[in-house]
Amino acid sequence: MITNLDAASQLFLSDLERTQRRVSDAQRQISSGKKVNVASDNPDVVTDLLRLHAAMERNSQIQSNLATAQAAATVADNTLSASIKLLDNALTLAAEGATATQTADGRTSIAGNIESLQEQLVAFSRTQSGGQYIFSGDQDSDPAYQINLDNPNGVDRLLTVPATRLVENPAGGSFVPAKTAQDIFDHRNLDDSLAPDNAFAALNTLRIALLNNDQAGINAAIGSIKQASERLNSCQSFYGAVENRIQDATSFTNQYEVQLKQELSQKEDADMVAASLELNQSSLQVQAALQMRGSVPRTTLFDYLNR
Repeated sequence: MITNLDAASQLFLSDLERTQRRVSDAQRQISSGKKVNVASDNPDVVTDLLRLHAAMERNSQIQSNLATAQAAATVADNTLSASIKLLDNALTLAAEGATATQTADGRTSIAGNIESLQEQLVAFSRTQSGGQYIFSGDQDSDPAYQINLDNPNGVDRLLTVPATRLVENPAGGSFVPAKTAQDIFDHRNLDDSLAPDNAFAALNTLRIALLNNDQAGINAAIGSIKQASERLNSCQSFYGAVENRIQDATSFTNQYEVQLKQELSQKEDADMVAASLELNQSSLQVQAALQMRGSVPRTTLFDYLNR
């Protein structure tokens, strides 16, 4: 490119442009709080910044998943606690019905109370957290059971979907955070027959024995209810362990978030003091340069000829 500027003028403009760029960079850092706003600001750290931002997003998603799992596990724990108390109530009623002095009408009345407990237990199997059925396995948009006293276990099984979803542990590995209603309340043998510790079946067997004024049947049902209670206690222990794992994982993600923010700040955040000093110094340099340039005498050939 042909220019009519002399060498001194070109050097002046070049220096002025560099100083003005420093002013603009300092202003941008102060206004944004970042020393890297675009890749051209510092190409050497762009890869690290992209990696750190991706890690932050992933960690945030894990935190969200853990919070959802924590809420569901807490609800499940409380539901199982209530279910165990329900079975305790059933055992108390069964003991009343099993006494030799109990009348047929009295046992029929107790059977009505047991039916109410069956309805409550089915409601527990349909417990929701965050709009999802927490005991429905991977098909958590639908309930797993409904009451049907004509069946041997007193319910209709609406689905048989396992719980295979995993919660990621940021420290390494993953774990299943839930059990299904069938695992908890409707335990089956390998041939799909009702297991002795099936809570639904135990209550229904007790209800039928009371209606039939069958003292021996009532005593047999008491044994099944006790086994069902042991199973529910075991399932509650499972959820207790899940809650502990989630809490540990959440603590890890919180610590990791702090670490990532510190690394990101070191590479991305502006040094506001340094940026302010740079802005002031560069602005002064621009003003001084323009003043000095303005004071330089501009003598041309015509000035000499006209003397």
